[in-house]
Amino acid sequence: MLVHPQFDPVALALGPVQIHWYGLTYLAAFALFLWLAARRVAKPWFAEAGWTRRDVEDLLFFGVLGVVLGGRIGYALFYKPGQYLANPAELLMVWMGGMSFHGGLLGVIVALAWFARSRRRHFFEVMDVVAPCVPTGLACGRIGNFINGELWGRAADASLPWAMAFPQSGSMIPRHPSQLYQFALEGLLLFALLWWYGSRPRATGQVAAAFLFGYGVLRFVAEYFREPDDFLGLLALGMSIGQWLCVPMILVGALMWLWFGSRAGTAGAAR
Repeated sequence: MLVHPQFDPVALALGPVQIHWYGLTYLAAFALFLWLAARRVAKPWFAEAGWTRRDVEDLLFFGVLGVVLGGRIGYALFYKPGQYLANPAELLMVWMGGMSFHGGLLGVIVALAWFARSRRRHFFEVMDVVAPCVPTGLACGRIGNFINGELWGRAADASLPWAMAFPQSGSMIPRHPSQLYQFALEGLLLFALLWWYGSRPRATGQVAAAFLFGYGVLRFVAEYFREPDDFLGLLALGMSIGQWLCVPMILVGALMWLWFGSRAGTAGAAR
């Protein structure tokens, strides 16, 4: 059985200034977004529509704003509404942890809708640009989770070669390193599929729909290996809160993909 290495969360200390591994994973996520989105807007059908590198930089600003605000508010609403309603000031205490992907997604949707309106662009055209560039950021975040030894997996058979004990969990039972499963599934695999799918013109909105569906399915699967939050446990039908939040993503993503495909030809023709 492997044992989690118990990394020091501080990657580098320069006097009173401490640089945390988790902060570095965020920086890596932002850098990858800039690089990938710049390559994406260089595609002929986006370049012809007037997309530029400056648009990519502005997208990053709006996206970061949506992720941080939406992720924090979503965590409060989805996971601990009673605690934050009783102590609203704790919403500002981001150093205490607590971010929700699903809340961050909603925050990004609102932020990018604002961007689309300010630039007079079709909302789903903006989402099509962004969608394939998101999974690498998710992958970076899961690496941060693993380094911090948080969001560990459910108990695993000790014969599993990569079963790992997480002392942070309060026990030394072998567990699935679910952070690495999510890194591989919703990070690398989803990126490869979306980058391939988005490498050709598609009906406006279909790439964004594919992201919703793909993430929903892969996160739903990964949740079977991730330890449910101890203050929530498993909910109806033996599913975690993460799985229940993925159900509407899967349904909406599938319906959007079918609807956009029936309404238009390719993205290039639509533009």
